[in-house]
Amino acid sequence: MTTTPRTTLNVRQRLLLTLLDSLGGRVGRLDFQKLLFLRCQEEGDSAHYEFVPYKFGAFSFTSYADRRKLVERGLLDAEGDDWTLTPEGKSAVKAAQLLSGSVTKFVGAYRDLRGDALVAETYRRFPYYATRSTIVARVLHGDKRALAGIESARPASKRPGIATIGYEGVTLERYLNRLISEGVTILCDVRRNAISRKYGFSKGTLSKACEGVGLQYEHLPDLGIASEKRQSLDTKADYDALFEEYERRHLPKQTAALASIRSWVRDGARVALTCYEHLPQQCHRHCVGEALEQKFGSGFAPQHL
Repeated sequence: MTTTPRTTLNVRQRLLLTLLDSLGGRVGRLDFQKLLFLRCQEEGDSAHYEFVPYKFGAFSFTSYADRRKLVERGLLDAEGDDWTLTPEGKSAVKAAQLLSGSVTKFVGAYRDLRGDALVAETYRRFPYYATRSTIVARVLHGDKRALAGIESARPASKRPGIATIGYEGVTLERYLNRLISEGVTILCDVRRNAISRKYGFSKGTLSKACEGVGLQYEHLPDLGIASEKRQSLDTKADYDALFEEYERRHLPKQTAALASIRSWVRDGARVALTCYEHLPQQCHRHCVGEALEQKFGSGFAPQHL
């Protein structure tokens, strides 16, 4: 017995198929990304996707992860870079009654806006997302007001130093935006094994995402804690015992790794130490931050993001 597309497609995937179908079933990748972005801005706090300032403007890594899943299911065409519904995808839209009046209205408003004109529209209305763009000078050539708006939206640089951040409970896009807004220039992964079941946070995907938004990614596995030692941490006492042993027996041996972080900061970087846990006191990254401060002085005191 098979289930219907309504029960097997998540809400984000339904939005992708609905929007693409309303646009005629085939759209270039840059145009589709910008239209998806504008649609999500209209949704406000209930938006299905979040975006980062990327080399061509607003970009959602999660939307491409969903695209790959839809390709695997045969609902989108794998050939070429365009977003293209397959016959099965069109049938899924019809069978699940995905057509939305609000999406149809949205498509009508942007029916004739494509290419550089569409990109420019997103840059003018949402300048933050153009702050990492490599095509902004061409797209907004001569538009001094829009270019000034983008400069004003650019996050201010911050002093070199140490920050820490966890990715528990946040999307990849929200995590990256936090790093950007806090002036981070190097993301230092202090996990022993940089893999995650949470989308976007395994080493390969995370390092490419950082590169896409202009951040340097570094992995220092020697600063991690073996996974078997992180089992059965149920109480504060369990965490305290783990971190006491880590600080006493493991960290003092990691002079090379700590020296690397020191050199990055002294070269002008703002370095964010990252691991999974949201609360720094439940993560060994706070131990690393404190060791840096004790070893190299108050200029290395960590700020927990």
